[in-house]
Amino acid sequence: MRTIRSFEDLDVWKVGRELRKELYSVADRLPEKESYNLAAQIRSAAISLTANIAEGYGRFHFKENIRFCRMSRGSAYELLDHLTTCKDQGYLKEKDYQDLYAGLSRFSQLLNGYKWLY
Repeated sequence: MRTIRSFEDLDVWKVGRELRKELYSVADRLPEKESYNLAAQIRSAAISLTANIAEGYGRFHFKENIRFCRMSRGSAYELLDHLTTCKDQGYLKEKDYQDLYAGLSRFSQLLNGYKWLY
């Protein structure tokens, strides 16, 4: 078993970090008319994936950690909806959509496992 010394050692945080990078790239490629709406929402939710894991990890009580994990999970599902919008509007190719959908599903699975370790 690996030693966890920081939130950065958590697999769920690592997967979320990679997703955040990819999601920022999607937001950067959106048309200018979406920069203050959809792109900003994607960036905000993408940051929330990892930031809430980090904040929850830093809390002293497991119930607080679980609360922040729930917020991170909510952001993952918000992102699924934003990606569906991107696909529907023709901003995102089907393959990119499927890859990101799979990544967010994996993130959610890891997050569900992590929050029940306590």
